[in-house]
Amino acid sequence: MTHPSDTTETTDPTMTTPLTTTLATDPATSSTEGARPENPIGIHALVWVGDTSPASVESAVTQTAAAGYDLLEFSLHDAVNLDRAATREALTRAGLGAACSRGLAPDADVSSEDPAVVARGAALLQESLAVTADIGATVLTGALYSAFGKAAQPLSRRGRDNVVSVLKELAVDAAARGVTLGLEVCNRYETNVVNTARDALALADDIGSDNVMVHLDIYHMNIEEDDFVQPVLDLGDRLGYVHIGENHRGYLGSGHLDFESFFAALERVSYRGPVTFESFSSAVLAPGLSNDLAIWRNLWDDGGDLARSAHAFIVEQLEAARSARSARSAQPARVG
Repeated sequence: MTHPSDTTETTDPTMTTPLTTTLATDPATSSTEGARPENPIGIHALVWVGDTSPASVESAVTQTAAAGYDLLEFSLHDAVNLDRAATREALTRAGLGAACSRGLAPDADVSSEDPAVVARGAALLQESLAVTADIGATVLTGALYSAFGKAAQPLSRRGRDNVVSVLKELAVDAAARGVTLGLEVCNRYETNVVNTARDALALADDIGSDNVMVHLDIYHMNIEEDDFVQPVLDLGDRLGYVHIGENHRGYLGSGHLDFESFFAALERVSYRGPVTFESFSSAVLAPGLSNDLAIWRNLWDDGGDLARSAHAFIVEQLEAARSARSARSAQPARVG
């Protein structure tokens, strides 16, 4: 899930280092059953706090580390209040990796046909890239390609061309800063640009940069995809970031999503990137953002309990998928 911007903030490329390299555990210790998962396990800061003021960031960092997570994701909807240097220092002190995510506002929509609107979106993405790099994060992801919300009509060819042009330039600048860009696959009620894994793959191909990957979110997949397996297989090593959340945004395992199949598919493609938990409640979110995300009922009000439960659930799913694959590999081949 990505979040719209309330305001349009302004202010020799190489391959980036993936989070799997910086945060994953030593394969020698993580290949045995019951060992710590190789994937960095992340959590969205909006589970803890509703803004990015210095006090809120410090609280989110402290609670994330205490709950055993490896990575903290920040929504940049409130980036104007983010103290970049202090955030970077807090993350380093806690030993946490970081990612940033965002959506765009209607007046800064890079899929628009209006050159002025596209220009504002491009400037906002450049500022978001600067924030991402300045806090030491290595991923900028989300609906970087359009305004957040239900579109009034299908995406036009000219609008898509604008998306490709803006993200091509952003990818070059991101590579120079050591940042990977993610194209989050979102449902039809939030964008008309990328609704399926294959949509994202086509867009990534047209952008044509090595530091552009696809970001799957099982919440959105539940709405748009035929199942939870084939999209993962279609992406293979182009998958670079994963959001985990229930169909109703509550406790993992309390809804109807087929997590077992999804995690098994991740293991089939040897996915070792971040798996980040995302959930929202108006007990934490500011009213404006809560309304944007259509949080009309709360399924939790204790972020700490929710986070601990989610961490245990994700670890269990990763370990079960890995153990099942190992068991299949150990079976003798059938003869005849």
